Amino acid sequence: MKSYKLLTPGPLTTTDTVKKEMMFDHCTWDDDYKQITQEIRKGLLKLAHVSEEEYTAVLMQGSGTFGVESVLTSVIGDGDELLICANGAYGERMADIASHAGIRYQIYNEHYNKVPNAQKIAEILDADPAITHVSMVHSETTSGILNDIEAVGKVVKEKGRVFIVDAMSSFGGVDIPMKEWGIDFIISSANKCIQGVPGFSFIIARRDLLEESAGKARSLSLDLYDQWKTMEVDGKWRFTSPTHVVLAFAQAMKELEEEGGIPARSARYRENNRLLIEKMAEMGFKTYIDGTHQGPIITTFFYPEDCHFTFAQMYQYIKDRGYAIYPGKVTEAPTFRIGNIGEIYKEDIEKVCAIIKEFLEEYDHEEN
Repeated sequence: MKSYKLLTPGPLTTTDTVKKEMMFDHCTWDDDYKQITQEIRKGLLKLAHVSEEEYTAVLMQGSGTFGVESVLTSVIGDGDELLICANGAYGERMADIASHAGIRYQIYNEHYNKVPNAQKIAEILDADPAITHVSMVHSETTSGILNDIEAVGKVVKEKGRVFIVDAMSSFGGVDIPMKEWGIDFIISSANKCIQGVPGFSFIIARRDLLEESAGKARSLSLDLYDQWKTMEVDGKWRFTSPTHVVLAFAQAMKELEEEGGIPARSARYRENNRLLIEKMAEMGFKTYIDGTHQGPIITTFFYPEDCHFTFAQMYQYIKDRGYAIYPGKVTEAPTFRIGNIGEIYKEDIEKVCAIIKEFLEEYDHEEN
């Protein structure tokens, strides 16, 4: 089988040591396995800069979307109303979840290359006292934009509402002091910046608000409160857990700490991103997001002017030489995306940019 590295926002390239953890078949009932779950939960609180007295962590089977759906359908009651702040496909997916679950909501849409405005959110909350919860995405990988959850969190707290953040592609790669920024629920996934593999999402929640959610869930398997109550006893999951993924994630968390924690990993990601944008600019590729709000996770690039090659041609050329990139997701212009998280370093960015340069030269030669 041909191997290649993933320049995507997750699943991403993992270390061999993380992969090796999945070679062991673990029983879910064993005390040592349940202890691994408990250690993961404690470690996540530490990464979020919050205490066990005020916050708790819950692991939930499934992808990141399962985690988002678990929170929205478990903590928002029948008499509550949700304000969704969206500037990409993943913010819009929250509206889809709410619609399917019968949750009352309204959506504040911003253009994909602009961040939701905190002052505008304040005005919406002032105008509609029925709104009880506010949700938004931090790293919107539709475009690569990094939204200002700190400014929005401040407004949401001033207005006395509950703040829910999808930090799927940023938690562990961007430092997020959860309490300081007014975040009540934060959701991420095993296969993102902590550099594990797909299989579960996790939620860090304010204990008091989680307690209040008892009986509100619209789903059995995604009931966040019930999952927490079971897991809180001794680390046992309610239903079959993804054991291999849990073992891999525990190893990934150790490797994050060995790297120097979130500050060191964030610095590596940001340097990867800076170098990528710089080298792509030298070849005539412009970014979709301006420098102010470009996140360090994934970057959307416009195709060069008078471009005649297809994404499929470029993708296959790059993949054959060891890397996989992402197609574009914005609709108003032809774009493609390159991620720089996971087990990716400066030399990888230099290599993929050299491959793209070769592709452009070879393609131009064929055209001429």
